[in-house]
Amino acid sequence: MSADRRTPRDRRRRELGQNFLRADLADLLIAEAHIGPGELVIDIGAGSGALTFACARVGARVIALEIDPAWALRLRNRVEHAQLESIRVITADVLDWSWPATPFRVVGCIPFALTTAILHRLLDNPAVAMRRADLITQAEVATKRAAAPPATLLSTVWAPWWRFERGRFVPATA
Repeated sequence: MSADRRTPRDRRRRELGQNFLRADLADLLIAEAHIGPGELVIDIGAGSGALTFACARVGARVIALEIDPAWALRLRNRVEHAQLESIRVITADVLDWSWPATPFRVVGCIPFALTTAILHRLLDNPAVAMRRADLITQAEVATKRAAAPPATLLSTVWAPWWRFERGRFVPATA
């Protein structure tokens, strides 16, 4: 498709780095993350809600962050239709949004171009009450962050407080 024939949705997807996860894989990933009932989970880049709904199915309370107003509206409508009070959809940029003061976990199929910026927001400030993040990133980033001993200065800076593990490989087709 030529650039001049791209739809607004195509343009938003490219500009915002949107990657959409299959729902069946989301359930598996949330089970592997051991998210439990009552936990507060923030889904970064919630999109269509694959991870959001998977978290809700295991009893978590979910804040679904989505920067794209069109996807946020779609997700909000799905949540209202399903009558799920455990999910709150917020249209916001994760790089500007204020984290909750209460302990929380993070999940997300995050925009690859923003991985480092998002990690800085999550990991740099010891006052952030995040306990764990399970994020889908590019394979190279996961390998670099999980290297032992740390292979980069940034990983070395985070190493005293955070442990990185590389999880399952998620193919682009998923």
